[in-house]
Amino acid sequence: MHHNVLSTRRSGILLHPTSLPSGKLDDDVLRWLDFLAAAGQSVWQVLPLGIPCCGHSPYQSLSAFAANPGLLPEVGALQAADPLFREWVAQQAFWLEDFVAFMSIRRRHDNRPWYEWPETWRDREAGSLQQLRSEHAGELDRLRWEQYRVYQVWHSLHAAANERGVFIFGDMPIFVAHDSADVWACPQRYLLDGQGQLSYATGVPPDYFSATGQRWGNPHYDWQFMQDEGFSWWLHRLGAQLEWFDLLRIDHFRGLESVWMIEPDCKTAVEGHWAKTPGAALLTALQRHMGEIPLVAEDLGIITPEVTGLRKRYKLPGMAVLQFSFDESDDNPHKPRNIGSDTVVYTGTHDNDTTRGWFDALPGDQQQTVLAELGVADTGEVVEAMMNTAMHSRAQLCILPLQDVLGLGAEARMNTPGDGGDHWQWQFDWSMIPQGVAPYLKEMSCNAGRC
Repeated sequence: MHHNVLSTRRSGILLHPTSLPSGKLDDDVLRWLDFLAAAGQSVWQVLPLGIPCCGHSPYQSLSAFAANPGLLPEVGALQAADPLFREWVAQQAFWLEDFVAFMSIRRRHDNRPWYEWPETWRDREAGSLQQLRSEHAGELDRLRWEQYRVYQVWHSLHAAANERGVFIFGDMPIFVAHDSADVWACPQRYLLDGQGQLSYATGVPPDYFSATGQRWGNPHYDWQFMQDEGFSWWLHRLGAQLEWFDLLRIDHFRGLESVWMIEPDCKTAVEGHWAKTPGAALLTALQRHMGEIPLVAEDLGIITPEVTGLRKRYKLPGMAVLQFSFDESDDNPHKPRNIGSDTVVYTGTHDNDTTRGWFDALPGDQQQTVLAELGVADTGEVVEAMMNTAMHSRAQLCILPLQDVLGLGAEARMNTPGDGGDHWQWQFDWSMIPQGVAPYLKEMSCNAGRC
């Protein structure tokens, strides 16, 4: 990356491409980029762009490398002989070949997860894979073509963003889905039994938010195996992500210090133990190969001094969310006065309610506390005051969800973690962005020294 996004104070907007009116990577993106530029915003933050494996969550996807072809308005006819296509296929072979085989076999087994396939496929018997490549060459090429097309389209949009002075801020889940090409392709990198089932599940223990914790159900990494192979999968993964984005958030950063290992037959997250992970060795290897990496650590939740120490040692900014700042505790890291420059500040994230929805749902006495802290008298001014507070904080980067810029309520919430509902569906319409929004936002950013 030629330009360090975090070298200067900036602001930007969080909006997943599926929330565009078309939900696609089409002309809506160019219109969106024009809006960001006109509004003085130089960062566009998105959620992961992978293929959701179950439901719509972009945090559980069928591959850590593949992008979702469903983001394209149309894929276009396969041009198998196109030399650029062939060159790209050769460059991406380290993940692409396993991925297309995985998708092809999965489709033939009613999209069941790979660990439920017949053993010959589950265990990747060489003869069967060879047969697949010869008998289904056309299908495999179409799958490669889809990936090439998403890559091409994204790269032209990424260039269009950079031309407008807009950087793209991506998001990388720390874990991969159990049912993913990555786990099927190299089960030794994960803690699995001989049948491909989890030895331990990922998640977080019981805390203030949940009495039973959260059980995410991804496989844990076999960190020793990964370290023995020089973290090659991680180097590939980071390298691939940084071809797509100018800045990258690593979700659940605390998992690079230690992880919560849940017993596989425990339906909640109660039965488990903490295990140390070699995050320092990983980050050292990444920096040795790639130089300074434009990473942001998602360090929300219960964070220990060890996790903060790891983040600071590698000079990675953390996150602050203003909706979490209104409590009695003076050392709450989300309070504006405690936010340092090595931070990305948000009013709320994709996992929070919109600021309007959050405020409306607070009990009356807590609403009064918020009004007093923000220094406003009228509840109608809360969203604007929250945005201004974020903008004027010391954080180097301020990100506002589009929902807050438009003052929308709980109906526009993107996700509610852990409730199993059907989320990730929200879309805006261009009619919801009146003429005055861009100059209003630009003035807010400029007043805070961010444009």
